[in-house]
Amino acid sequence: MKKVKLSLIIILSIICTQLQAQAPTRDRQKEEKIEKQLEAIDPSLVQIFKEATVAMDKQNYKLADSLYSIVYSKAPNFDPVLRRHGSLQSSLGNTKEGIDLCKKAVEINRSAYNLTSLAEGYLISKDTTKLYEAQQLFKEATKLPNGEDVDILAGYVQISLQVNDITTAKEVVEKLKAKYPNEMLTHYYSSIMLAYGEQWREAKKEILKAQEKGLPQEEVDRILNLGINNEILKMNAVIYFGVIVAVWAFGLLLLFLVGKFFSNVTLKAIENNQLETSSVKPGGWLRSGYKTLINVGGFYYYISLPIILVLVIGLTVGIIYLFLLAGTIPIKLVAILVIGAVVTIYNMIRSLLLKVDYTDPGRELKRDEAPNLYNLTDEVAQIMGTRPIEEIRITPLNDLAVYEKGTRREKMNDRGKRILILGTAVLKDFKKGDFKAVLAHEYGHFTHRDTAGGEVAFRVQNDITKYFIALHNAQQNTIWNVAFHFLRLYNFIFQRISCGATRLQEVLADRVAAETFGTPSFVNGLTHVIKRQIEFGKYANVEIEEAVELKRPINNLYELKGNHSATIEEELHKLINSVTTEDDTHPSPADRFRYIDGIKTANILEDDSLVKDLFQDWSGLTDEMTKTIEARIDRN
Repeated sequence: MKKVKLSLIIILSIICTQLQAQAPTRDRQKEEKIEKQLEAIDPSLVQIFKEATVAMDKQNYKLADSLYSIVYSKAPNFDPVLRRHGSLQSSLGNTKEGIDLCKKAVEINRSAYNLTSLAEGYLISKDTTKLYEAQQLFKEATKLPNGEDVDILAGYVQISLQVNDITTAKEVVEKLKAKYPNEMLTHYYSSIMLAYGEQWREAKKEILKAQEKGLPQEEVDRILNLGINNEILKMNAVIYFGVIVAVWAFGLLLLFLVGKFFSNVTLKAIENNQLETSSVKPGGWLRSGYKTLINVGGFYYYISLPIILVLVIGLTVGIIYLFLLAGTIPIKLVAILVIGAVVTIYNMIRSLLLKVDYTDPGRELKRDEAPNLYNLTDEVAQIMGTRPIEEIRITPLNDLAVYEKGTRREKMNDRGKRILILGTAVLKDFKKGDFKAVLAHEYGHFTHRDTAGGEVAFRVQNDITKYFIALHNAQQNTIWNVAFHFLRLYNFIFQRISCGATRLQEVLADRVAAETFGTPSFVNGLTHVIKRQIEFGKYANVEIEEAVELKRPINNLYELKGNHSATIEEELHKLINSVTTEDDTHPSPADRFRYIDGIKTANILEDDSLVKDLFQDWSGLTDEMTKTIEARIDRN
């Protein structure tokens, strides 16, 4: 930056020298005084001298040269003609002759004008060895009568800049501002000093003021385009981007605070039994508000990515620039930074374009494999006045959930295919009465249209996960990677929002189950599901480890028994009574039971028969699922 500033200053000062030469301003009183001196020597030369000066001011140098030569030949000791003729010779390229004439003028009269004419001759000659001498001549001139004329002070600023004497240049500019605040040259050199101080906007203002005082438009454009406009553009870009980043960061904070507000209001409404539970608009404004908030949050993730991209590039370039200023470039570190930035940006784009194919869980349970189970799901749907489940996907673990397949329009119009995911492990000893209550909870998600939406949350979470995994695999999950920290922060905020929405959905679905089949049945059913997760995990792990160790086939995992009853009950109690946090997608079981306590229903039909009896070949199914799990085990 310093080199840029000095180059700009030198170029500007050279331009200003040209401007001074192009548009000299004559003080008539001083001219008359000079003419009277000449008149005392030879009155016939006065008119010739005046015409020569007019010709020189009009840049008719040849005519001026011939006229000044006449005056000089008849009045060789008249120092004004010596300095003007000398300046003219320098302008014509005859620098040696010009300097000799100016030196002679100085020998005759060491006046401010003669000294500065000689100094300007040295400048025009481009003899860098004479620059310091030229500055000293200007310095001496400023201490003499007429030494603080605007042209002399401006020339003193110029030569000081060319010898890189910034301190003197600043002092002289202050004199110009004090004595000649409205002169074009004052504004011009003020802009140069402001540019040196990197006060680019103020420098531009001074240039425009100089234009008002007569600086030609083409020179204004030329000067501004030398670097001032570019620097202002850079400053504006940084400021505007800083404002954008500040607004963006405030948006992130606002998302978090609004999500927090919704969570608190939802909890309060649930605790005070003020939650809207009508089938027309379950959850009231809270549910629709959560939907809007999730959509806004999803959109915000994608508009954040360009900002993160610019930040990654900006920080990388900024760090490299700091190394340049420090005068050393650690090649290895710079390479790491550049490669890290490229990998980060590449993976950002790739995470948006990479499509992940998802398969349905488990396998389809044909209706002829469990016709009575399908009849039971139809029965529950009929009681609840909704469409029945069209497909059951059987899995080997403890799954129990629902989802819809179809186009977005089909889902929004409640024409999507309704699918129940049913884990084989959860069905052991599951009573039909309790199962119906849990199934009613799942149907509640259908009737509330929870399964019709969620694409935004799913897509955002999916893209965040893909990007995070890509950065992790590329070893870019580092403390200095701004994209990695953004993912962590945004995932935290978005998870808080989406978890709050799903907790509300679960509470509303729980109420549907309790209202349809009674609170006791739902409590028993959910307790069974939780217990089987613990139980199956313990028994299955013991059996698998033993089978691997003994190199034998795995026994049927769904008929296992053991001596873990006390431990299972202890873990069950702990899970049921756990404290709900803002990172939970479901309220704790104890809270869920408490929220539906006291709900009454007329459909309480106790049925202690088991769900597994609804299958045509339960034993064959459990053998199949055991083999499915066994196939996933690495015995090596």
